[in-house]
Amino acid sequence: MKNPTNRRVFLLQAATVAGGTLVLHGAAHAQAANMVSEKDATAIALGYSADATKVDTKKYPKYAAGQKCAGCQLFTGKAGDAAGGCGIFPGKMVAASGWCSAYVKK
Repeated sequence: MKNPTNRRVFLLQAATVAGGTLVLHGAAHAQAANMVSEKDATAIALGYSADATKVDTKKYPKYAAGQKCAGCQLFTGKAGDAAGGCGIFPGKMVAASGWCSAYVKK
């Protein structure tokens, strides 16, 4: 057997790279799994829509064009994030481009 140390090092490095890829994939999947569903009971009660342009303005006359979760005081995501936390939906994420009737301008 030639250079068993090099083979072990190679196998450890390969396993580390493969494991890192799985962790990153898992994190992205976990984020998607934590998104608020428009069918969630609280979301329904508040008229949450993941796309603010699809809000029923007859049912929610408080909605004004341009209002989005990203511009709401309850949104805890960073500027430019596609999704972020919301004080109304603990442990869940809302779409930055979404809207609900609890909207309060920043």
